[in-house]
Amino acid sequence: MRIGIIGAGNIGGNLTRRLAALGHEVSVANSRGPHTLTELAEETGATPVPVWEAARGAEVVMVAVPLRVVPSLLPGLLDGAAPGVAVIDTGNYYPERDGRIAEIEDGLLESRWTERQLGHPVIKAFNGTYAQDLLDRALPQGTPARQALPVSGDDPKTKRTVRDLIDELGFDTVDAGSLDESWRQQPGTPVYGLRGNAADVAKALAETLSSRGSSNHE
Repeated sequence: MRIGIIGAGNIGGNLTRRLAALGHEVSVANSRGPHTLTELAEETGATPVPVWEAARGAEVVMVAVPLRVVPSLLPGLLDGAAPGVAVIDTGNYYPERDGRIAEIEDGLLESRWTERQLGHPVIKAFNGTYAQDLLDRALPQGTPARQALPVSGDDPKTKRTVRDLIDELGFDTVDAGSLDESWRQQPGTPVYGLRGNAADVAKALAETLSSRGSSNHE
């Protein structure tokens, strides 16, 4: 599968490592340019590219940058992606890092805001996952203690693509509902950072209060 990863920090970097090791054709980009990704490319075999090339031909695009960076991503970034591309939003809103974003402060969901900036629907996943867990906690399918990740989004087909990819990475998934329900996996909610199995994640989602979690802790 052709996968574009925008952002090479902790989450983006470790997703690059895992997905390239699984044999996917991975392109990785960051705001500083491909020349800064030489070491990661040599380690993983991924292809370092400018941001505007990251989505070219990609069946999955992962946006793993701070929210403050999202508006600076190029217009039409996803125009060259494969038809039906699944776009994964891994981000969280932290005002102390991102500055105050008025629309989110006024109640717009983090991933809806990102979706508007990109001009394309997104699937929310990996936002509450510790980066090191992507390397250390993968387990075979069917293992009772296998860690699970919540996944929310509107399109069943692209959500299935994302869930299958997470399964390949060694983690179970729990359908967390539509993107309008993605507040249940934002920072400050019971499922955020939870290292539980599918039953634990489903319980945490069900127990989440109907008020959005705060975004005050990274």
